[in-house]
Amino acid sequence: MSKHLTKRAEDYSKWYNELIVKADLAENSAVRGCMVIKPYGFAIWENMQKELDRMFKETGHQNAYFPLFVPKSLFEAEEKNAEGFAKECAVVTHYRLQNDPDNEGKLRVDPEAKLEEELVVRPTSEAIIWNTYKGWIQSHRDLPLLINQWANVVRWEMRTRLFLRTAEFLWQEGHTAHATKAEAVAEAKQMQEVYATFAEDFMAMPVVKGAKSESERFAGADDTLTIEALMQDGKALQAGTSHFLGQNFAKAFDVKYTSKEGKQEYVWATSWGVSTRLIGGLIMTHSDDAGLVLPPKLAPIQVVIVPIYKGEEQLNAISEKVDVIVKELRAKGISVKFDDRDTFRPGAKFAEYELKGVPVRIAMGARDLENGTVEVARRDTFEKQTVSRDEVVDIVSNLLEEIQENIFNKALAYRNDHITEVNSFEEFKDVIENKGGFVSAHWDGTIETEDKIKELTKATIRCIPNDAQEEAGVCVLTGKPSTKRVLFAKAY
Repeated sequence: MSKHLTKRAEDYSKWYNELIVKADLAENSAVRGCMVIKPYGFAIWENMQKELDRMFKETGHQNAYFPLFVPKSLFEAEEKNAEGFAKECAVVTHYRLQNDPDNEGKLRVDPEAKLEEELVVRPTSEAIIWNTYKGWIQSHRDLPLLINQWANVVRWEMRTRLFLRTAEFLWQEGHTAHATKAEAVAEAKQMQEVYATFAEDFMAMPVVKGAKSESERFAGADDTLTIEALMQDGKALQAGTSHFLGQNFAKAFDVKYTSKEGKQEYVWATSWGVSTRLIGGLIMTHSDDAGLVLPPKLAPIQVVIVPIYKGEEQLNAISEKVDVIVKELRAKGISVKFDDRDTFRPGAKFAEYELKGVPVRIAMGARDLENGTVEVARRDTFEKQTVSRDEVVDIVSNLLEEIQENIFNKALAYRNDHITEVNSFEEFKDVIENKGGFVSAHWDGTIETEDKIKELTKATIRCIPNDAQEEAGVCVLTGKPSTKRVLFAKAY
């Protein structure tokens, strides 16, 4: 199967699209710009969701659900937010269809069924949630309010790409309210840390933590914190954002609380989210010309066992031994599949699981049956070893940890090798065009300079790193004074 994949070096974009379809993750749908996430792809999302949901709950958040539709008047209440998303909104204007009198068997929108007020299909939920919070928050005793929702959103896109950019996508969005600015800022920082921990510990995807420049901030936020990852083609991916919203939404929706001193105060807010684009990030961080490479902690199938046999009697004998291994692996919390289908040869099965990125493959044949052994192959390095059947469970358990660590270290080495400091605009352009990755450069802090650099190179400021050192320098474009370096890159 992998033989039919375009090589990354030939056409990275084509490789990515082919891999998603051939590995059975997703496909384009009949709805323009939308995708169908297939069971194997959705299983990866479910594993992501499970770990993130646990992390959210451990930090005190609860799940709720809010309407898909937002009345236009509520949506436009916070002007910056409304303006920022206006061009991406799908809008419901009517509530009924009817038989078309001019076309038998066809339907048309009933012209008499126009809504009194248009409904925006949520591109994000701040408006409907903050309108709701007005009824939930009266006193300091109601704070902090820590809510998350798992949902779908719609942002109308003309140029779409599976997982990375589709008109409808799945995500989670946290929306919190606090009594003080300091608490809200601490919450935004905490969620950035949660996202970074998830990305590195579970996705094995190294990230840079930082703040967005003013022009790259979320519409309606005072500050946007981000985690930025680097893909194998040298482009950056914004993998998750956490926003300090100040009192902008509280004032727009008149959300106040009575303080301990009896004063009426506006609350302070945050919002934060990650989406199914993380699956795109996972694919592009680790996968190779043979197919997916999945981190064991998120792989739907961590171990696959393939029998190599002649005749039913041999299969039954192998199956008996495999059942013991399967039970022991599952007892350790390891997901395992025994593929005893007789409709595919072992070689075809090997190719399928290689393409699908299953971290560990175990094969057992007639000789293994006699010798009390199995063959163990790891997906990340293609290394194989013959091991005792009695030791295989412990070996595989350790191997999964090793693979998780190895693919993280490989991605980290690539990322670190692709952070390049430059001090002139000529160097800047050369790195962006020929090497790729993050360019660490001085910037004078103005939107005009940022826009000009984007116009000339297509590179944007991905973030001002949290650990950026104070250092005197001059902007690579204008020569004006600068106090720290920021990271630029071309991005998805």
